[in-house]
Amino acid sequence: MFGWSLPFGERLLPADLLEPLRASGGLEDVFGAFRAKLRVSSVDGRLYVHSSFPTVAADAVFLGPDSYRFARLIAAELSRQPLAKTARVVDIGTGAGVGALTVGGLAPNAKLLGTDINADALRLASVNATAAGMDLQVIQTSALDGIDGTFDLILLNPPFIADDGDRVYRDGGRRHGGQLSLDLAKAALARLAPGGRLILYTGSAIIKGQDRLHQTLARLIENGCRLEYNELDPDIFGEELSEPAYSEVDRIALVSAIFRCPV
Repeated sequence: MFGWSLPFGERLLPADLLEPLRASGGLEDVFGAFRAKLRVSSVDGRLYVHSSFPTVAADAVFLGPDSYRFARLIAAELSRQPLAKTARVVDIGTGAGVGALTVGGLAPNAKLLGTDINADALRLASVNATAAGMDLQVIQTSALDGIDGTFDLILLNPPFIADDGDRVYRDGGRRHGGQLSLDLAKAALARLAPGGRLILYTGSAIIKGQDRLHQTLARLIENGCRLEYNELDPDIFGEELSEPAYSEVDRIALVSAIFRCPV
């Protein structure tokens, strides 16, 4: 029901679960049976509610393989360099809240903020934070618009596919899906506190052997900040290469970019 998004009969769930789901609009009728509109996944032992499969709606709240890799990237970075107890953290495009809550589990005293343009994402991120026993402030906005101050850690796991369906959770815009990553990284770097870090997890279209995303991100470095850039997987979403938007692309690589700024 909540893992594989399969239809189920009314008698399969006890009334104290079925009725709240029905009352909240969390069920849909499928040929006389029910189907949950929500899905539940476990990341590092923590449960997250997100959109059911398949995620075809433009405003779907996605949680998938990239979410797990993003959580591992965050954990590895904070293991290497823990956050200060008073750290201010923002997860831009938080979705179901995986990035922010991963930090919260590793740095319990950090002040957590999640932003997203998708109101449904913020609603589910709040539910997931409550279930995890964490305090997550959520704000519906693009990037950091309307939010004051600087941050000790900024998390970015933006969409990075050129999507004809304009699905919010998937479409990364121009530059073969890389424009959103560049725009958000530029906005984030301007809001890092002294000694702050930006963790970006995204995809990069490799064209004629060149990683243009890496080249452009490197040009954003200033004020003594350093960039650590790694290719995590050389070839993902190979099926996209048959689409017109990728006619000149060799491959799509999964990458991480960690910016570290001096104190």
